[in-house]
Amino acid sequence: MLRKIARLFMIKTRWEAYLIIYALALGAVERGSVYLTRFPGLGGKLLFLACTGAVFMAGAKILDCLKYEKANRERQEADAAREQRKAA
Repeated sequence: MLRKIARLFMIKTRWEAYLIIYALALGAVERGSVYLTRFPGLGGKLLFLACTGAVFMAGAKILDCLKYEKANRERQEADAAREQRKAA
């Protein structure tokens, strides 16, 4: 039962990843705009850039993980098919 619930929180497709990255970006821009008003000048701008930069890095990591998991799954399926052919 817990496994089924855990599957709800896994990112399975690129579409889901893009939605999550979009939500992260909205939050980062909102937080960055607060920094701009609270810390006027260069400090606020640097904090704003740090917020958005973190989203770029997180988004790249999410997409890379999806690509890696897909390649790993395909490799395992190919190995399993190869083993079945050897056994037959």
